[in-house]
Amino acid sequence: MVNIKEEARKLIDKLPENSTWDDLMYQIYVRQAIEAGLADSKAGRVTSVQDVRKKFGLPE
Repeated sequence: MVNIKEEARKLIDKLPENSTWDDLMYQIYVRQAIEAGLADSKAGRVTSVQDVRKKFGLPE
């Protein structure tokens, strides 16, 4: 299990000294989105590129 407090500290430590609250919130959002995507992928909740292109009418 991930220690959220420790991971938050690591994110904060990587930010430049002149960072804003918005910078921190963005980093947390990105981290959360990536972890959610990885969990979906592991669980098989994926959509093929071809299906996405077809759904949005994009060329293949």
